Amino acid sequence: MPSFHVVAGMAALATGLSLGALAQSPAPASVLDTAQKAGVLRICTPGDYKPFSFQKPDASFEGIDVDLMASLTASLGVKPQWIKTSWSNLMPDLTAGKCDLSVGGISVTTERQKRAFFSTAYMVNGKTPIARCADVAKYQTVADIDKPGVKVIFNPGGSNERFARANFKQAQLTLHPENLTIFDEVLAGRADVFVTESAEAITQQKLKPGLCAINPDKPLQYGEMAYLLPRDDMAFKAYVDQWLHLAKASGEYQRVVDGWLK
Repeated sequence: MPSFHVVAGMAALATGLSLGALAQSPAPASVLDTAQKAGVLRICTPGDYKPFSFQKPDASFEGIDVDLMASLTASLGVKPQWIKTSWSNLMPDLTAGKCDLSVGGISVTTERQKRAFFSTAYMVNGKTPIARCADVAKYQTVADIDKPGVKVIFNPGGSNERFARANFKQAQLTLHPENLTIFDEVLAGRADVFVTESAEAITQQKLKPGLCAINPDKPLQYGEMAYLLPRDDMAFKAYVDQWLHLAKASGEYQRVVDGWLK
């Protein structure tokens, strides 16, 4: 029977070999490296959220985030490859490796943070109601909206749905599967209120005469927008954050935003 010291020595040797093997295991490649090698940055977006990202009839995309991604990819010396997703599939597509980051007016939430990284927030953009202009005075607060008979509509899979379900217990809730036509439901009277981010509410009141954003400068709930990045890829996050910092410092970011919101 081997002595205690021999057994202990063998255990220590085995542990040392295991730690050595782990130390020699190559770290997963960063998107910062793989994108530059491939010459392409794969970008997921739902493409249904003006003014951040919207897919046009010719299948191309436009919006604040589309313009900003053109700047990011140019800084990397690569081309953007746009991948259409949905709000329900936004996180699964990113975590499955179908894209390198996700954009398109994504709200920062702790639930998303559990599964992915966020870039530094690039915009404060709280929850704002939009309703028919004749009804603006009726829907000033959450309490005003959360009443029996008020028809609240929301789109699935994102922070708008979470806000509606958390805050409206007496109002009549309706899930509308298609974000592009949800504003027409309010305009036509089939819904009374839709609560979304202030930037979208401001944009849609310009596009849909008869609809008004309600106090977009005083949102019902504080919110931030950021880009969704793969978890544990600190090198890529650091790069995106630094690019965003420089874009803001140079005035490039503000020029892009003003081009869509002013």
